[in-house]
Amino acid sequence: MIFGGAVKRVVASGALFCMAALGLAGVHFAPGRAETGTDPAQRILRDGFEQGDFAPEGGLFYKNNPEQRFGRVVFGKTAPYSGSGALTLIAMPSCLPHAVECSERAEVWERPEVLASYDSTVWYGFALRLDDPLPQDDRRYVIAQWKREIIPGAAGDYSPFLALRLYRGRLGVTVETDRIPSYPIGGSERPAGCLPGEALVLDRPETRQTRALVALESGATRENYPSYFNACAPGIRVTAHADLPSAQQGWIDFVVRSQPGPDGDGLIEIIADGVPVVTVQGHIGHSGPGLDHNQYFKMGPYRAPAPLPWSISYDDFRRGPRCSDVIRIGQCPAEPQASKAIGKLPLSTSSDPRTGKEP
Repeated sequence: MIFGGAVKRVVASGALFCMAALGLAGVHFAPGRAETGTDPAQRILRDGFEQGDFAPEGGLFYKNNPEQRFGRVVFGKTAPYSGSGALTLIAMPSCLPHAVECSERAEVWERPEVLASYDSTVWYGFALRLDDPLPQDDRRYVIAQWKREIIPGAAGDYSPFLALRLYRGRLGVTVETDRIPSYPIGGSERPAGCLPGEALVLDRPETRQTRALVALESGATRENYPSYFNACAPGIRVTAHADLPSAQQGWIDFVVRSQPGPDGDGLIEIIADGVPVVTVQGHIGHSGPGLDHNQYFKMGPYRAPAPLPWSISYDDFRRGPRCSDVIRIGQCPAEPQASKAIGKLPLSTSSDPRTGKEP
């Protein structure tokens, strides 16, 4: 792990407590000014983490809330992706054993004043390196995520509509939406597996959501990922171009198109090291009461409780309204032709309700 450079952290002494119950004061990384403009979605943001702090023009900050007060933020100069600096974020053990709904995280967020509306198209670029030791279990590891804002106090727990995850040491990408019809593999509608273009999904009736696994790591098979992805959803269309790079290869440069569309007009593009990985279209994201008007991005380690620190390094963050604003390697994909949204049909009775602990 990298600990060189300027370090900003909050450390607690004595017994470790569940972060959700902490009331300790800590360092607050206050939001600063970013590029101005009438529409935040049109702003171009960049941060190479060269200054020993977050760049005002980057639109990022470390959110000081109870869940993150054990996290560590390191601005270092050891082996960056580009330039002379990089950012390392470290999730530390902090939850009591068997704590319920306790998570450990060290995430950098977009500042409130730069958030784009939920119906905007926003392109992101960033490089990341999963530092040693690389976790090999399946403990709900999230590396980067895109979500919709929730009105404070609103009921409901909405998962990220797009997330880069780690499954047993292998990278994966998931897309989430409001619950849509899905058909269990092995059932009468999908006895031999998903039809071409259909997403492999987990039906989640208890949260009224559907989660799709849309990209796998090179050399992996479906058996390397959790078996609860066991149904097919025609309302999410997946066009695979290539596999994700290995989580162990070192620096990976990602370019991502974020365009949620819970009514069926969503579009996600993932490019890794200049190679198109996947195009996802259809039902992406959430609608309903309690949800606010903006989307937001955050990156950094997020996990269920674990006994060891988990460290990820990031570099060369950029954001803009066009792919050309953020791409470094390879070519931007062609803009898709306008098409009708995929209608949200009544839920099929073949989508058997699932029971058990939510992943």
